[in-house]
Parts: sequence; C-alpha cells; structure tokens
Amino acid sequence: MMGNKGELALGGSTPGQEVEPRFVRRFRQFLRECWRARLSYLFLAPFLIAFGCFILIPVFMAVFLSVTSYNGFTFPKFIGVDNFIALITQDLVFMKYTLPNTLKFALIVGPGGYALSFVFAWLIHQLPRSVRDYFTLAFYAPSMAGGVALSVIWIATFSGDRVGYLNNLLLKFGLIETSQLWLQDPKYLMNIMIIVTLWTSMGVGFLAMLGGLQTVNTELYEAGRIDGIKNALQEVYYITIPSMKPQMLFSAVMAIVGTLKAGAISTQLTGLAITPSYSGHLMTNHIDDYAFLRYEWGYASAISVALLIISYLAMRFCYRLFATKEGE
Repeated sequence: MMGNKGELALGGSTPGQEVEPRFVRRFRQFLRECWRARLSYLFLAPFLIAFGCFILIPVFMAVFLSVTSYNGFTFPKFIGVDNFIALITQDLVFMKYTLPNTLKFALIVGPGGYALSFVFAWLIHQLPRSVRDYFTLAFYAPSMAGGVALSVIWIATFSGDRVGYLNNLLLKFGLIETSQLWLQDPKYLMNIMIIVTLWTSMGVGFLAMLGGLQTVNTELYEAGRIDGIKNALQEVYYITIPSMKPQMLFSAVMAIVGTLKAGAISTQLTGLAITPSYSGHLMTNHIDDYAFLRYEWGYASAISVALLIISYLAMRFCYRLFATKEGE
C-alpha cells in the first residue's frame, strides 16, 4: 500500500491507467503555455514567419541537399555523407587553397577588424561631443558604400597600368621599374583583400561598441582609481570591457558573420569568378563555383553546411568568452 502511494506521489499511475510518454506531456504543456501567451505570439508572428521562411527553411534545405547528388534539374539522389568525404579526401582545391585561404583571411580580418573597431570606438569616445558624430560617420561610411568604394577607389588604386594610383606613385618615386598587376598577381591579391576588408569593417559592430562605451558608469572609473588603477589601459581591461560585454559579444558575432561571408570581395576586385591560381579563393567562392558554375548543388550544400559548422563553433567560443558570469 505504501509502495503504491509512493508511486503516485512520484508521478506514477494507478493500475490500468495508461502512462503518457514524457515528450507528449511536455508538448501538451508547451501548447497550453502558447495558448496562454497567444497575444504575445500574435505580435511575434511576422518575425517568426520571416525567420522561418528566410532562415530555418534554407538551413534545413541545405542540410537535406548536402546528403544528396543534385544538379538543379533532376530529382535529388540520396548519397549519404559522400559529399563530406569527398570534400576532405578528394577536393584538392578545397584542401590546398580554399581552407588555408579562409583560415588566413578569417584569423587576420576577424580579430583585426574587431580590435580596430574597439580601438577607434574608444578613441572617438574620448573626443568632445561636438566633433564625435563627424568622426563616427567618417569611420562608418566605408561599410555603407562598400560596393561603390570597391569599384571606384580600390580598383583604381590597384589598377595594373601606369595610371593606377599605387603604380603611379611608386613609379614616380622610383620604387618600381614597371607597373605591377596587383589584382592579377597571386602574391598580392590576398593581402589586398585583407586591407580592403579591414577598411570596410567599421560597420554595425563598431557602432555597437561606441554605444556600449557611452553606457559605462563613469563612477566606476573613480572607484577604480581609488582601488589602485593607474592608467587608461588598466581602466579598459578592468572596467570598460567587463561593463560592455553584451556589446562586445554582438560585435564579435557580427565580425564572424562579416568575415566568413566576405568571399565576394575577390570577385569584385578582380572581376573574375575564380581568382588567379585560386589565390583569393574563400569558402563562399567555392560554394559559388560548385553551385552556379558547375551546378553541383548537393556538393555546394555540403560546403555550406561545413561553413555553417565553422561559424557556429566560432560563435560558441565568443559566447563563452563574453558571456556574463554569475555575480557580474
């Protein structure tokens, strides 16, 4: 008798009563909570619908196509993980050029652009309010006019003839004897891509950091001086950065997204779908190559899934690094 009572107290069922699976009970509880908050979900419906249509469904479609052989015309043929095996073992371009180029580009542009955004945001924050907005606009403008600036300024700067700004300057000072094909030479293309991307990296993340600096309680700096903080570098490390972790996290995520999707810059600079000797070939270029030139959409989807996994791991690292710990 006591055993039966104990079972009932622990959520058991009486003899003859059918036991519902746990996931069914949780699903019913979820539906009841959704019904109670139906007005809130009604206001969220436009965002949820757009998020589902333009984010969730494309991701699920990419995952589904990544395990198929699909050329865009015939029905997809299921092949399992063959695409991923081929990506690692048979795709020489990916292993020799694409992956090293992507890692080099991401490791320099990601942390470099992130650090520059914070440094310039901090320097602008030290300026008087009367001129702060002008400097903010000057640094943010290249990210808004990136495509136009690439076609007008940078292509003209690195033009391979004597009229190009860089060639003209170097020839005038006698530093080179003949014009250099900067955008067609594999030795220079990746470095030029990095420079141009860093120039356009002061985007939304830069504004978020600048806004975060303005939310730091100035009384903390006075308390820090009393506790022994002696210079501005210590203030940044011990007070500023811990006080604006949400903005730092948002900027880090935006830096990751912007870096990993920056493959179009090589096409914009060179005007070629495939850069010379694959010198500027990043993962997004490899996806475009197989999706829109070779029409191997299943394989392109597998590369997209690999890029998604890399992005997720990088973001998890950022969340762990800038997450607000208990007691902060």
